[in-house]
Amino acid sequence: MDTILQDPIAAFTTVTLTPNAIKEVKKILAEKQLEEGYGLRVGVNGGGCSGMTYALGVDKKEETDTEFTLDGIRIFMKKAHTMYLIGMEIDHQDGLNARGFTFSNPNATSTCGCGTSFAV
Repeated sequence: MDTILQDPIAAFTTVTLTPNAIKEVKKILAEKQLEEGYGLRVGVNGGGCSGMTYALGVDKKEETDTEFTLDGIRIFMKKAHTMYLIGMEIDHQDGLNARGFTFSNPNATSTCGCGTSFAV
């Protein structure tokens, strides 16, 4: 997997995407036919049954974002979210037991049953 860091802090903030996640993100980005400058935003929000929820979406880079590229996908993340996401792996599953994006976060001390909420 090709990783290009645009920001020196990104060396410590990089999340990884599995091949299935990369394939699905590229498919979504292609289907949306977005103008130049859009990429994948990865972050966290307060709330959820465990305290925080993962945020994943298509967005433009903001001035205070960390940016890195994985396999041609521009990824944006707020620097303040770094401590919650270091080392996280994002996967995409399309099976009977799980469908959609899943998150494996080594920083989570607990997670909810649905896997989208966590505590640190």
